[in-house]
Amino acid sequence: MLIQIKPPFPISSSEITPEPVYRDRRRFLARMGLSAFGLACAACGRADPPASQASGRTATAEESRTLSIATRTDRAGGEAVTPMDSVTHYNNFYEYGTGKGDPAANAWRLKTRPWTVRVEGECEAPGTLDIDDLFKRYPLEERIYRHRCVEGWSIVVPWDGFALGPFLQRFKPTSRAKYVAFVSLYDPQQMPQAGNILPWPYREGLRIDEAMHPLSFLSVGMYGKVMPKQDGAPLRLTVPWKYGFKSIKSIVKIEFTERMPPTTWNVVASDEYGFYSNVNPSVDHPRWSQKTERRLGELFRRPTLMFNGYPEVAPLYAGLDLRTYF
Repeated sequence: MLIQIKPPFPISSSEITPEPVYRDRRRFLARMGLSAFGLACAACGRADPPASQASGRTATAEESRTLSIATRTDRAGGEAVTPMDSVTHYNNFYEYGTGKGDPAANAWRLKTRPWTVRVEGECEAPGTLDIDDLFKRYPLEERIYRHRCVEGWSIVVPWDGFALGPFLQRFKPTSRAKYVAFVSLYDPQQMPQAGNILPWPYREGLRIDEAMHPLSFLSVGMYGKVMPKQDGAPLRLTVPWKYGFKSIKSIVKIEFTERMPPTTWNVVASDEYGFYSNVNPSVDHPRWSQKTERRLGELFRRPTLMFNGYPEVAPLYAGLDLRTYF
């Protein structure tokens, strides 16, 4: 008799990255000099997590804390929310490895306290804030957003946090502030970083009018709880009309700049990952189509929506050729 044992976090076939995308990603990583041997060595050099922090461990009080949400808004058109298990066990966070399950397996190393965020650059009131001060200063809001990965898979997530624009305004950006740059934590002891895949720390950026748009959001939690480490704790950016890699995780610095800041994937492969990276089904990735996407948990692919279904951002790009400025 055949006995089947279900894995603790089952992933259906519809949730798996399409083979052509997976293979193209591997070719891309190889092009940057990351061999399978290098990955294996990086893995061999990592210490196993303590038993208390291995898969299935009991979450700390901070990790399991339920958030007090002041308002809730559905900005996904009533679409079904993706189960939390899928969102926390199938994602990209290359600081913890290249596999979709690597972040969940390895992010136990991340220490989210103490944690500060420095805001500086072209502003009149630069400053450093403690992450716990953010919880006290800003009433938390829950926004259900669509999230579209450049690889062609998508999810719907209830993010908990506060609007980015009002947060930035308190630092009084000057007229010279044309862009906003974001920087992730860089700490090799906490982040295995799977060899030398990317130039660290991870960097992202927005035009200042994009950052000030009402949809731009700073997330400190999801599903009503503190942000899981593998999803970008304790603070991440959420920009729902752009491909997911724009929503930088584990932010430690924000800087107002006069010039367009370098962003990690654009620096590595500018022909494949533009600064804007707006979701646009009419502009294919050089190595795969962007016309459709695979929603985790669904059997069939669905058409991808322009700006990921957020047409209110279109005026930001009036006059730009969105085939050129991708």
